[in-house]
Amino acid sequence: MGTRSLIRRHFFLVAALVVLVVMVVAGGFKVLTKRSVGAGPGGQATMTQGGGAGGGQGMGGARRGGAFGGPTLVSMATVQPRVFEDTIEVLGVAKGRQSVTLTAATTQLVDRVRFKDGQRVARGAVLVELKDTEQNAGTAQAEARLVEARRAYDRYKTLGEQGWTSKAQVEQYEAAWRSAQADVAAAKARQGDRTIRAPFAGVVGLSDVAPGALVNPGAPIVTLDDVSVMRVDFQVPERYLGQLREGQTLLATADAYPGETIAGRIAQLDTRVDERTRAITARAEFPNGSGKLKPGMLVRVGVSRGQRTNPSAPESAISVQGDGAFVFLLHTRPAGAGQPGGTMVEQRPIVTGLRQKGFVEITDGVKLGDRIVADGLNKIQPGQPVRIAGPGARPAQAGAPELKTANPQPTSGARPAGSRPAA
Repeated sequence: MGTRSLIRRHFFLVAALVVLVVMVVAGGFKVLTKRSVGAGPGGQATMTQGGGAGGGQGMGGARRGGAFGGPTLVSMATVQPRVFEDTIEVLGVAKGRQSVTLTAATTQLVDRVRFKDGQRVARGAVLVELKDTEQNAGTAQAEARLVEARRAYDRYKTLGEQGWTSKAQVEQYEAAWRSAQADVAAAKARQGDRTIRAPFAGVVGLSDVAPGALVNPGAPIVTLDDVSVMRVDFQVPERYLGQLREGQTLLATADAYPGETIAGRIAQLDTRVDERTRAITARAEFPNGSGKLKPGMLVRVGVSRGQRTNPSAPESAISVQGDGAFVFLLHTRPAGAGQPGGTMVEQRPIVTGLRQKGFVEITDGVKLGDRIVADGLNKIQPGQPVRIAGPGARPAQAGAPELKTANPQPTSGARPAGSRPAA
């Protein structure tokens, strides 16, 4: 047992010694290999193309330039002056200059429908005729009594003038004749209730009334709208009352026609301010010769408060973070001091104002003529080199060092290996 234990202990010691020797030999081999590869003909170590500290700067510049692929490509916009109109935007509902829902004055069957849906009709045009047989008979009967009363009155009037009858009896027949006249007028009025006419010129709407249908008082038969001019009533806070006047020009938009503006004017202001809302109601009128505006349509009315000219930028060039906004200014950096030249971006906080027609008013932070990044703000960082796309692109400045990498790795937007990235 003692001999076996001794042999086993010596075996492990020998195995550990062999492993240690192998590791030492392998390490020395690697060191000798690196020295032999890095040594030039004169025995001095060489660096990758661009050599020494300059090579290190080249690599660093490439990394700063745009993640292995050179500077990021961006489009440019210039801060330009633009006229902005300060407006109060309010909502209103469009309605015709005159609108009515026609109904029957009595319960009766429909005899004729003399209009078509959507038809333009003149004032007084007959739209619906109801059954009027009984009313026609009543009118004829009243007219017959009128003739009889007229004859009796004329006869007694002659007798009275000759002294054959008293004046009181003549007046009695005169009253009977006048009563007969009133009966005829009432009969004709009942007869007229069976004919529904257009109270003004306009366009009729859709209707389900057909001959033979029974209509009741108050039941809608058809709508009639004068849509040549549309009215919109809207409320404006009383603090803006001094900026409103009758005849003032307005611009309105409707969700049904995006991008289109409709010109109108303030036709009338209410005589009172609402005590609950502290607002005044204004009525605007908009010409509607094309017929695009329909009664009941939601309209956004803009009341102008004046114009001003300020620097502006496209909405795509403005980045908003929380309560603040900023743009990326473009600066040209000359080459020198071991740094490559090119175009760099600077993040600049700004104060914005109105947004109109795709542009943003800038009241502070930039000046007219400043060059800014137009879009793609999420692809760049402050201090990053960029390339300007399109006609505004600037060539690399003379004297800027050529940036190369030993083993370029193509990525999205990177140039093929061996090409020269723009500064």
